Amino acid sequence: MKVSHIETPAVLIDLDVLDRNLKHTAELTRQAGVRLRPHFKTHKSVWIAKKQLEYGACGMTVAKLGEAEVLAEAGIDDILIAFPLVGESKLLRLAALINRKVKVTVSTDNVIVAKGLSDLGESLGTRIPLYIDVNSGLNRCGLEPGNPTAELVKEITALPGVEVRGLMTHGGHAYGASNLQELRQTAAVEVEVLVQTQHLLAQDGITIPEISVGSTPTSKFIAEQHGATETRPGAYVYGDISQLAIGSISMNEVAMSILATVVSTPREGTVIIDAGSKTFSIDTNPHCPGYGRLKNNPDVYIERLSEEHGIVKLPPGITFSIGERLEFIPNHCCTVSNLHNKLLGMCGDEVLQDIYVDARGKIN
Repeated sequence: MKVSHIETPAVLIDLDVLDRNLKHTAELTRQAGVRLRPHFKTHKSVWIAKKQLEYGACGMTVAKLGEAEVLAEAGIDDILIAFPLVGESKLLRLAALINRKVKVTVSTDNVIVAKGLSDLGESLGTRIPLYIDVNSGLNRCGLEPGNPTAELVKEITALPGVEVRGLMTHGGHAYGASNLQELRQTAAVEVEVLVQTQHLLAQDGITIPEISVGSTPTSKFIAEQHGATETRPGAYVYGDISQLAIGSISMNEVAMSILATVVSTPREGTVIIDAGSKTFSIDTNPHCPGYGRLKNNPDVYIERLSEEHGIVKLPPGITFSIGERLEFIPNHCCTVSNLHNKLLGMCGDEVLQDIYVDARGKIN
């Protein structure tokens, strides 16, 4: 099918760019001597996950058990669940994965959560591997590095049904960097605080073999992040404005775009497209206005979103007519993926395949 025959709105994936992105990051990590464990939550596609493994990934990272279950069903058996598992029902589902001989590592920043996992491990006659989440600046999950985390690890290592295998962090605050030097510094700190904590624990005889870092922007500097053993980027597969805005990628690394049709021209400086918040991510970006920008003209951007309408801001001298089809780059590719059952894999102006979002809606 030609692009001119696609009904809009539609999410387009340039297959050549996607493949290039997958290979480039795999090679970057290979040369750095660091394992690649990409985050599945970006694309939620079994087909892409298998491509990542084919190109050298050691396993996958997921945000939720539902994503892990989709991967396990597809035969992918080395999975990090980078999210705390709380409650009996989730522990039972984790047990089912372990009983299927899936190698599952779980993350936490709390001894109560670790105790639940330890009890499960004891009941299964195994020790569940754990990564301890550390705050490196995002101020989300994780205690502070150094003594606070070290004291937590000491408590958790005393539990019989778990094994602390690594320290992990997510440098998502890197998306707020204003230049590449600031981004490079964020990447350095991301690893340094984990390594410092690792050394502190070693002084007490506790060996932590794995240092696992995340964030697509900081992964670009993985060769400089001495001490890291694993990296978990996700959004590198598609690219988006959040990466373009801080200079961590160029336009030739953007694989995702959204095709929409002009359906109204109600006033000067504004057109309405047939793609709203059910198509685009509602994430904003501190570096540029709106919710998406025209692929071939960044001065044209989506100023507002309602459910089915995109209100597009036009600079002076730019006009579009009813029926014209416009291609936008979204702010955040991960959220866009989860809004759609399938994406269209493109080569030039031709659709070559559907990319199914197999784990769409797996939020539990």
